[in-house]
Amino acid sequence: MFTPVFPKDPAGRSFLNSFGDFCAPADAAVLAARFPKPGPLALPKSLFESRFFSSNSTLPAAQLPVLSPPAVGNWLLLSSTLVIAVIVVGGVTRLTESGLSITEWRPITGVLPPLSHAEWEGEFDKYRATPEFRLLNSRMSLDDFKSIYYMEWGHRVLGRAIGLAFVLPLAYFASRRRLARALRAPLLGMATLLGVQGAIGWYMVQSGLEPANFVADGAVPRVSQYRLAAHLSAALVLYAGMFAAALAVRADWRFARDGAWSRLADGRTWEEVLRHPVVRRFKAHAAIVTALVFLTALSGAFVAGLDAGLVYNEFPLMDGRLAPPLSELLSPHYGGAGGGSGSGIWRNLFENPTTVQFDHRVLATTTYLATALLFASSRRAAVRAALPPLAVRTAAAAFVMANVQVALGISTLLYLVPVPLAAAHQAGSVALLTAALHVLLALRRPGAAARAWRQANLARGATVGQKVKVNV
Repeated sequence: MFTPVFPKDPAGRSFLNSFGDFCAPADAAVLAARFPKPGPLALPKSLFESRFFSSNSTLPAAQLPVLSPPAVGNWLLLSSTLVIAVIVVGGVTRLTESGLSITEWRPITGVLPPLSHAEWEGEFDKYRATPEFRLLNSRMSLDDFKSIYYMEWGHRVLGRAIGLAFVLPLAYFASRRRLARALRAPLLGMATLLGVQGAIGWYMVQSGLEPANFVADGAVPRVSQYRLAAHLSAALVLYAGMFAAALAVRADWRFARDGAWSRLADGRTWEEVLRHPVVRRFKAHAAIVTALVFLTALSGAFVAGLDAGLVYNEFPLMDGRLAPPLSELLSPHYGGAGGGSGSGIWRNLFENPTTVQFDHRVLATTTYLATALLFASSRRAAVRAALPPLAVRTAAAAFVMANVQVALGISTLLYLVPVPLAAAHQAGSVALLTAALHVLLALRRPGAAARAWRQANLARGATVGQKVKVNV
């Protein structure tokens, strides 16, 4: 029968591991002598604090910080996956022009859709009062209205589900003290941003419901592209934070358990790798690529908000030239003499569909070239030898995803923005952001808690990877 052996304290007494692990008889006798009490063996409460809650730990380590277990990483990965889903659903909601179908924000009662014919008629009456119905959809039937209503309702309900899927486990892990100190503030910030995101979404929808915004001739009822960009950027920040935290938790656990770091297996330490000048330059390049991916995705929100993807449906030229005429890029319609004043340039950059599409093309091309250069750099012998294997592989994955995203973007443009392609293009932007973040995370140093646990294990001549039978 397997009998786990527990480390001894300076006085030679045996420590209990975690989750009520079984002790050898001799160890139980020591504990009983140390804590005499009639009846079953009583253990001090301190032994069950969260710092001991690691079924892979062989150290009592009363002085060690909390190290988040893999369950925290798995929860964060699930949350980030749900955020991807809501981003894609939000994109489809915009593409199908469903976002203005629900004219009220009811965080609690809005969970249920209309359940009777009378309730449906009531919602339809509210929609009939909107500029979108009067100017674009005056012939819409109740059945047509139901299809766009359900699209927007699904988007909102998914947002609420993400809030619950994030906040409830967060409260649980915090109450059980399973969160490393470095995680607490970022996770609280994410929970706050989730609530703010709902308010941003409604603020965006309001911009498409105000009749005063569409009094000009030819005005098209749509949400403000500025508010749409704010809504998307908040979602991307949430996703990036959740994904990065998830991978950091999982990487720290592996490092504390057996010293594994970015699949390094050639005898070098992570300190040696990260001090290398070549690695530092590569990491800075990866950070630039990540920032470019984010900015390009953000510029895509302006393209979507202005329907700028329908202006020039060819690539790489725009009406036979690399760039449209300056009179189109800086149109006087957007303020200033010739559109060249300070306010005119600003408005053209963010309100002129031609300029917005051109800017998106330039940013996308720049991002692609920067990703290609990062990949090419990782293939050079000197750089490849300096980098950990995981960084080399993630750089290759980022370049592959950049090619896929460029193909999706060009196809979306050439085929006049069909919903399936456009939705795939938006999902591709998140996938490319994921790949770029993964490159950076491959070059992240282990967290302070993971380093402390690893050093303590090495000092005791034992690894965290030893398994013991646990009583769950």
